[in-house]
Amino acid sequence: MIDRANRAYHVWRKVSVQDRAGILVESLERVKARFFEIAYATMHTTGQGYMMAFQASGPHAADRALEAIAAGYEELNRFPAAALWDKPMGKFNIQLNKEWRAVPKGISLVIGCSTFPTWNTVPGLYASLITGNPVIVKPHPGAILPIAIVVAEIQNVLKENNLDTNICQLAPDTYSKMITKELAEHPDVKLIDFTGNSAFGSYLEALPGKTTFTEKTGVNSVIIDSVEDADKVAANLAFSVSLYSGQMCTAPQNFFISETGIKTANGIISFDEFAQKVVDNVNSLVDNPKAGPFVLGTVQNKKTCDRVAEAEKLPGKVWLKSRTIANPQFANARTTTPVVVEIDPAQKDIFSKELFGPIALLIKTKNTDQSIELAQQLARQHGAISCGAYTTDASMREKIADAMALAATPVSFNLTGGIYMNQNAGFSDFHVTGGNPAGNASFTNPEYVIKRFTWVGHREPVKAV
Repeated sequence: MIDRANRAYHVWRKVSVQDRAGILVESLERVKARFFEIAYATMHTTGQGYMMAFQASGPHAADRALEAIAAGYEELNRFPAAALWDKPMGKFNIQLNKEWRAVPKGISLVIGCSTFPTWNTVPGLYASLITGNPVIVKPHPGAILPIAIVVAEIQNVLKENNLDTNICQLAPDTYSKMITKELAEHPDVKLIDFTGNSAFGSYLEALPGKTTFTEKTGVNSVIIDSVEDADKVAANLAFSVSLYSGQMCTAPQNFFISETGIKTANGIISFDEFAQKVVDNVNSLVDNPKAGPFVLGTVQNKKTCDRVAEAEKLPGKVWLKSRTIANPQFANARTTTPVVVEIDPAQKDIFSKELFGPIALLIKTKNTDQSIELAQQLARQHGAISCGAYTTDASMREKIADAMALAATPVSFNLTGGIYMNQNAGFSDFHVTGGNPAGNASFTNPEYVIKRFTWVGHREPVKAV
């Protein structure tokens, strides 16, 4: 695969950025015709509900891919290809013809994850391709088919344009014979994109001679100070915890609520009253046969179910125990509903690590200032990809925004209704910031593409006419 990629590198790097962009956009047009197939492939490999599988692996993933193409196209056209340099020297001028070339760094390895096999893979895939690098896509062995369909369509368009299909290769492996490290450590691999656990991400970041783009694990917080409508807030947060059974890097985990309660338009709601509202909303959602099974989806990895069971044994009041629910379409589906546990703020060892899955920890703080302090501290020390906050006070809103910005964590303020802190849109939301331990890169700021190539300038005196 490395040999084929090396040969393809010298073909692809000489294709103009205009032609590269055209080929890549055309591949997305082809992928669009297979959105439904990709949706079912995602549904049966990740456990996502059908609607989520369709959106995340189809149009939303294509948004991210197109975003990477556009960002790369813009950066590659930022400087002119050539210019006349003219320096007056008194009686004569020195004139040089100068040219600049964007030189791709080399073979790109894109490592997929098990829960979002296209959404998390296509940004790095298309960012490397638009900047002239051949790509080897190493999917997670548990979720190969969704991204294989994308790679197939890229190869189809390359072939139609008489280009080497090894410009984009698929490198599937199995649980019993993993090849990720062998590929990553190969000296010819210059770029690595990765989504997954912190331990492996940190290993990749430490490899010498590589440019890495990682999204790792983080601890996401919700700060609740004051609200317009407590019922709408509880419903929104219950959905966020339940969506895809909490198997999202942006899912909320730690809910910081003051012991003095939450200010509302109708007075103070106590910590216990709000906790019960969250519990009631979770139960209402998961017991709705038209919503629960499809919002929760199924659990991709059995270890997540084990983690949920362990959460019920944590030292603190268990507000809601997890249970299984029946999926009307799939009798043998592996399901688990959210568990809600109250945790003392002194027990940082419990809530300072990511508990991947539908696990909500309610942490009773002295006041909102302590809530902010803890959320910021967690993001700085352990990483965070998202943060939710609820406040009706403008000065408090700014205080939260400033504190979490210093921890490089984006905040979703006062979300109710049909938008949730789990969701990140293409073209307007940078996914991950690269500024805290949750990852070193962001979709899709300029750095995400300009680190994939190098500007090299040549110059030569102008010949006398």
